[in-house]
Amino acid sequence: MKILVRLPNWLGDMVMSVGFLHQLPHFFPGAEVSLIAKKGIHDLLRVFPPTKHQFVFSKDEFPGVKGLWQFGRMIRRKEQFDLFISLPDSFSSALMGYATGTKKRIGYKKEGRNLLLTDSFIKTKRIHRVEEYIQLLEFYTNKQPAPIDVRMPHSFAKGDHLVVNINSEASSRRLTVPKAVEILNEVRQAFPNKIVLIGGPGEKQFVEDVYRQLKNKTGIESVAGKTSLYQLIETLASAKLVLTTDSGPAHLANALGTQTVVLFGAGNENNTAPYDKTRLQVLRLGKLSCEPCTKNVCIQFGTPQCLELLETEKIIRALSKKQNGA
Repeated sequence: MKILVRLPNWLGDMVMSVGFLHQLPHFFPGAEVSLIAKKGIHDLLRVFPPTKHQFVFSKDEFPGVKGLWQFGRMIRRKEQFDLFISLPDSFSSALMGYATGTKKRIGYKKEGRNLLLTDSFIKTKRIHRVEEYIQLLEFYTNKQPAPIDVRMPHSFAKGDHLVVNINSEASSRRLTVPKAVEILNEVRQAFPNKIVLIGGPGEKQFVEDVYRQLKNKTGIESVAGKTSLYQLIETLASAKLVLTTDSGPAHLANALGTQTVVLFGAGNENNTAPYDKTRLQVLRLGKLSCEPCTKNVCIQFGTPQCLELLETEKIIRALSKKQNGA
């Protein structure tokens, strides 16, 4: 059997799909698996379970509906598949699958894409996204999953540095400059380890603004905007400890096996926190009537008070505990 999987488009969601990929041999023993990943996060495939084909989709190279169709047809010329699985809920991903000519095409019902899928299912509410992806396989096969494993294998040796990520795509999940400065000043005072600040190209200026205001910059390095995704993987995998907001790097660090402390503002940790609880500590204020919200912008306060009011002392205690492997 030949299976083609359209992976999610966001870093955190793509990491959460690893649990799904680990389940495929259980649901379809002996099947050949191929993947479609979005350009920009496709380097993540280097620490994914091995697959036959890895197709990389670029909107710039294949623009619009015509581009989606052409990309799907290109895959069809390369290989004929028996089953297409769409993990994103978008119409475009279903159209891409339809263009591949795959006999069976499955996914969740949304955006009127049911006409492009041979089997579509209603999503179960209030379950973790890792389990949501796997449940597609349960619905289609009527089989129960194997024990869930979200680990991403790698060969990077452990170092002694701490990684701090103050960023997130949404401002409601991102630390403000004053709060980030406060936390980093206390982390620098509490831990002798080298501290590495991470961030994408669009976050470089924000990280530099925080860095300039630190009391003591000794042993603190910013690599924001300076690393490839694969270099970020190495930085997180080799770290002794990661402190991060709710973001893609939080999921990545957790799946790579690094002890991780995640600060939750907006977003519901029951649905989208890093999945492996053995290496995870989630911190939430839990005192505001609006918690948890799912807004990308803090409507009630302007800046995310759920993060600003989180006690820095509590964060330091959690880091100390995780540093000792607890």
